[in-house]
Amino acid sequence: MAGTAETRTFAYQSIARAVLDHGIDTMFGLMGDANLFMVDDYVRNGGGAFIPAAHEGSSVLMALAWAHVTGRVGVATVTHGPGLTNCVTALTEGARGHIPLVLLCGDTPVSAPQHLQNIDQREVVKLTGAGFEQMRTPKTASRDVANAFYRARLERRPIVLNMPADFMWQEVTHEKVVYPVFGSPAHVPEGDDLDEAIGMIASARRPVVLAGGGAVEARHALLRLADRLEAPLATTLKAKGLFNGHPYNMDIFGTLSTPDAYDVIAKADCIIAFGASLHYFTTDKGALMKGKRVVQVNMDATQIGKNFHPDAALIADAGLTADNFVWWLDEAEIAPSGFTRELDPATLAAHPPARKPAARTPTAPINYVDALDRLEAVLPKTRILTTDGGRFMTEVWCRISAPDPRSFIVTANFGSIGLGLQEAIGAGIAAPDRPVVHFSGDGGFMMGGINEFNTAVRHQQDLIIIVCNDSAYGAEHIQFMDRKMDPGLTQFNWPSFADIATSLGGTGVRVETEAQLDAALAAIETRDGPLLIELVLDPNDVPRMRS
Repeated sequence: MAGTAETRTFAYQSIARAVLDHGIDTMFGLMGDANLFMVDDYVRNGGGAFIPAAHEGSSVLMALAWAHVTGRVGVATVTHGPGLTNCVTALTEGARGHIPLVLLCGDTPVSAPQHLQNIDQREVVKLTGAGFEQMRTPKTASRDVANAFYRARLERRPIVLNMPADFMWQEVTHEKVVYPVFGSPAHVPEGDDLDEAIGMIASARRPVVLAGGGAVEARHALLRLADRLEAPLATTLKAKGLFNGHPYNMDIFGTLSTPDAYDVIAKADCIIAFGASLHYFTTDKGALMKGKRVVQVNMDATQIGKNFHPDAALIADAGLTADNFVWWLDEAEIAPSGFTRELDPATLAAHPPARKPAARTPTAPINYVDALDRLEAVLPKTRILTTDGGRFMTEVWCRISAPDPRSFIVTANFGSIGLGLQEAIGAGIAAPDRPVVHFSGDGGFMMGGINEFNTAVRHQQDLIIIVCNDSAYGAEHIQFMDRKMDPGLTQFNWPSFADIATSLGGTGVRVETEAQLDAALAAIETRDGPLLIELVLDPNDVPRMRS
């Protein structure tokens, strides 16, 4: 802990300075009567940047994306009552995504229990899975902020710091307080569990190395292990892009695998999973693990056996354990498996095309999968890729590449739609020198995109938005169609999203034909500020969600 006494000040100033003491120069939020003076001091006297959102939940989502891209603790602020309840879905998304964030949340005055906006904010936060930290007194403001930051980093989830409004104008003595988190990985397993895992790996003839979101910092160690074993590599959705450039990278493991990768996984006799919880999408509800030995390595003991029970498990750091495996394989002079010699690198990560290019004519309606393949060819390679949830996204995850896991954000931790554009904006604030590409469905964009599009315009972000518009809630539409029922209630006569984008200060391009798609692709090259491409699709001619 570091502590430095300063001149007397007010509690709201101490809170603002405490955030700056933690090296956070960007705060997202919406001002209200419980946090407005803190935000003002943070900007005017502290030199911090405040990014105002149109909705409280949006500010939390923006901060979550900022944290994901930067690798630091995100910070957002809202006022009390409805200001907090508007954040419930976003906080749940962050908690389930294990993203460190501090939400500076105002509370109604302690002295006014009948305040119109008074609720039990601790109970609201509890149901989201986020943590709750109560500001104890005005005098402890800087220490309470430090506690919130410490917990966010240690627990890897959002922490809500509850700040009563009547504390703000009380005089305090600010003290710089920063609690270090001792997070250097040093856990190398020993004993019977290690022996069992190494035995399974050494005897495998067709091993596969799988990395999840908890192993993204261990790329080089996992590559060494895979090369030593002559094993192909794959990732979960959250680690997409981790093994880009390796000849035996199969990309996403599970229900989103390419046909060739799925066949390779079916042939495998051992899956060595690092930093993955082995969700049922990853294992295809257990089908991909049948007849195989599974070794699971994870620093979080609660992820071991959470979704699938492995044959051997180690609660350990991914990189150190991979290096340890290589050492023991060398020590025992275990020969490589030779599995990669059976494989064709050219087809491992290739999804089949929608149709032959010769089928295109200028007036033909666009095909969704073909449009994605053409977008992949022209979208900026240095992009950050973000997606909303919904029917359209599985094909995006498969066909649109991301440079690395930190450059890929999928807002699917809570299964909600309408969260993606907000996170795209937060990612753009985190990396203003890089373009952000965002994919959304029409329902998700109506729910959470339109109200924040102008935020991107105000900040003149380099943001390319592709809205997949089938004028329906697609997943529900499919269920009605499968049962030969009328899907009319799932269909909507939305306004033109391209026109809305233009009216809000961006550029909108509506695409219904191949010729219009050509124009939209050209607009990507000449964009100046936020660009929205509206793909008008037939709800009966869109690939099904892969599940």
